[in-house]
Amino acid sequence: MHRILEPKLIAIFREGYSKKQFSADVVAGIIVGIVALPLAIAFAIGSGVKPEQGLYTAVIAGFLIAALGGSRAQVSGPTGAFIVIIYGIVHEHGYEGLAVATMLAGIFLIIMGVMRMGVLLKFIPYPVTVGFTSGIALIIFSSQTRDFLGLQIENVPADFVEKWAVYLENMHTFSPHALGIGLLALTLIALWPRLTHRIPGSFVAIIVMTAIVHFFDVPVDTIGSRFGSVPNSLPAPQIPNFSWKLITEMFSPAVTIALLAAIESLLSAVVADGM
Repeated sequence: MHRILEPKLIAIFREGYSKKQFSADVVAGIIVGIVALPLAIAFAIGSGVKPEQGLYTAVIAGFLIAALGGSRAQVSGPTGAFIVIIYGIVHEHGYEGLAVATMLAGIFLIIMGVMRMGVLLKFIPYPVTVGFTSGIALIIFSSQTRDFLGLQIENVPADFVEKWAVYLENMHTFSPHALGIGLLALTLIALWPRLTHRIPGSFVAIIVMTAIVHFFDVPVDTIGSRFGSVPNSLPAPQIPNFSWKLITEMFSPAVTIALLAAIESLLSAVVADGM
């Protein structure tokens, strides 16, 4: 039991940690940070929360997982698979419901780890995982269509079919400037790896597109114009309201979060083992 719960960081220092390994990890950490922080902002917006909450999560969770995690071959970071679940929780129960669901999911993950339920991964059919990830990609695509086209819609329904019905009704409000900036960013991300892999294409796209919008005064929404300025300090910790009613309502979403987190982590571990 002691070995199961022991953070991998302790084992690494026990085995010996060289300056060469430290230098390589610093470079890898910078690259992961460059990729993760813009993604954290984007995923936070897509999930229905404030951009700074995505930054807080990426920084704090990344540090905790690095310090207490059980693998040296995997890195932690924001993932788009949770956008669908988190958006639904925030839409119905607010941020407090999300906090309760996250804590419950953590408890479930600890129980699953102690019971060694990861061995059940081999029984999941591969077409199921493909369909699962493809479905998530489709839902994420639909959730970002409003901003990609610059549609002037205040409230977007959470339901997939209703969402597209609202899009079609308001298609006359689309912004060619928003569409153009979005297409240029996608093109840059797709073509940049042909030039170099040292600098992530997503980071380059953010820098270049931000510069274009700023210097040419392109009339599109920015994070500042839509959400206001991002605070320069961490918020004070708060304990969510653990009412029995909210806990029972968040039980099912928490199980979904725990299962999705476990499956994604284990699938990544399988890929890492084969490298």
